[in-house]
Amino acid sequence: MKKLIMIVLGFAFLTSCKNDIQKADAYGNFEATEVTVSAESNGKIIQLNFDEGDQISKGKEVIVIDTVALQLKKEQLQIAKNIIYAKSKGVLSQISVLKAQKDKAKINKKRIESLLADKLGSQKQLDDVNGNITVINRQIKSIEIQNSSVINEAKKLDTQIAEMDYQIAKSKISNPIDGTVLVKYVELEEVTAFGRPLYKIADMREMTFKGYVSEPQLANLKIGQEVTIKIDAQDGMKAYKGSISWIASQAEFTPKIIQTKKERVNLVYAIDVSVPNDGSIKIGMPGEMWIK
Repeated sequence: MKKLIMIVLGFAFLTSCKNDIQKADAYGNFEATEVTVSAESNGKIIQLNFDEGDQISKGKEVIVIDTVALQLKKEQLQIAKNIIYAKSKGVLSQISVLKAQKDKAKINKKRIESLLADKLGSQKQLDDVNGNITVINRQIKSIEIQNSSVINEAKKLDTQIAEMDYQIAKSKISNPIDGTVLVKYVELEEVTAFGRPLYKIADMREMTFKGYVSEPQLANLKIGQEVTIKIDAQDGMKAYKGSISWIASQAEFTPKIIQTKKERVNLVYAIDVSVPNDGSIKIGMPGEMWIK
């Protein structure tokens, strides 16, 4: 009889404990902002300064692609530019000579005008010097037009040199964000091409828990609200404090991957919670959200 009473009491205790177990308010998985860094030039990788799992700071130079071909092309453009500017200097020297002749003609003009005023000169002398000045002006204008085309050609080369400088700069890959390298797609000495992914990085210092809540729960949630996020651990569950950063404005069907067949027909709202990471939380890890 005593043994029967103990069995009944034990069963009642287990039933009571089971009823006291609460369900989480939301279930979901952890995400992080991932950035895939791609090549912006073609060539062989001559420097690779990281491995998977490394933490890299923003702005650090991590990959260098060979730029010898670009440098040689830039030097060729620079030589062509120097030749053009030398040609331009020759043209400008001709203009200087013509302007000196023009100044001398103007002096003669004043002298002849003075003689005419004293009735010592002739109109023909004045007409000749005016004609000479007109010819010189036309010659200067013609040479300036020639020089303008030379300058435009030099500017075109300046643009091409700037493009070379841009491509050379893009051959040095700087890390875009503070984060941890998730995947490395290339190795040292490999030849890469424009647009090819080089590595993937993510900021793991603050993770985003993406869960789903039902419509009745929305009344208890707001942006900036503090909630508790739990993950599986060896000794049960490990809790983190998080802050709601986003709540969907439109309902959707419950994601099939995290709910039962019965619950898949229910409409839910997605929710994001920002959670500081101590290093234990990984991308894709499941978690639970507790409002209280």
